[in-house]
Amino acid sequence: MENFWEYLQNLTDAQAILSTGGFYLLLIVVFAETGLFFGFFLPGDYLLFLAGVLSSAGVIDVPIHVLVLSLIASGILGNYTGYWFGYRTGPMLFKKNDSFFFKKRYIAVAEEFYAKHGGMALILGRFFPIVRTFAPIFAGVVRVDLKKFTIYNIIGSVAWVTTLTLAGYFLGRQFPELKNNLQYIILGLIFVTTIPLIVTYVKGRLKKTDNDKIENI
Repeated sequence: MENFWEYLQNLTDAQAILSTGGFYLLLIVVFAETGLFFGFFLPGDYLLFLAGVLSSAGVIDVPIHVLVLSLIASGILGNYTGYWFGYRTGPMLFKKNDSFFFKKRYIAVAEEFYAKHGGMALILGRFFPIVRTFAPIFAGVVRVDLKKFTIYNIIGSVAWVTTLTLAGYFLGRQFPELKNNLQYIILGLIFVTTIPLIVTYVKGRLKKTDNDKIENI
């Protein structure tokens, strides 16, 4: 447990983040998590929040409007990349063998989410780990109209980035001591963002169990 807390403290240490890339690292993480299939494990949510907090404390020497606009642009470009990847690879993705960086069930999760929410999945999916990465890829696979995709892409990126980054920024300005207790906030964000995945997994298992019972009747 002590090692876990030490890990969180290192993860939220401003100097450590800045020494490994700072502002530009944030842009790369957002781009990778929203468009590259191997970026699903990246911590986009809490890094956006962290960016806002560090910006309010002056640790990230970038004006908040530049920070937000740059992160929005990275999110938009990331989704376009994911869409292009899905468009070009198409059904081949479903034949690809599972690996550490890719599992067919991730596409299945995005497919289910898209089937439930339609185009709004590209907006709502920004706030859900894994779905955030694979929703644009699946949109490319099914060849969603590019104009519609562009609208959802822009709205989703704006909503995701502004919500989390500005929340961190204004909370950081209101409570300056926040930057010294980021590990607790990160734990909360991890917990909140994990709940939907747990619910989806449990529903999937229950549905599979029900289907197995029907088949056995």
